[in-house]
Amino acid sequence: MRNAVIISQTDNVAVAVEPVSAGALLTWITPDQTEHSVTAVTDIPIYHKFAVRDIAKGEKIVKYGEHIGEAGADIRAGEHVHIHNVVSVREKLV
Repeated sequence: MRNAVIISQTDNVAVAVEPVSAGALLTWITPDQTEHSVTAVTDIPIYHKFAVRDIAKGEKIVKYGEHIGEAGADIRAGEHVHIHNVVSVREKLV
């Protein structure tokens, strides 16, 4: 059963479409129609982000194909991604 969505092939986070408890399987389909899964290592609230792969501290967080911040700590695949481990970064847009 799919319980998460991802929009862009470049995304390193997906969004849970139902609450997911630590230890449960998170499953989604990428735009190329490939199914992926990862085990939740933390509880993921509904409509919150989780890492689809390990993300190193300082790496850009990419959601819907856009940078939304930077990892403030190493984030494991299946871990909740939110204000406790993401830092806002002002990017030069010009």
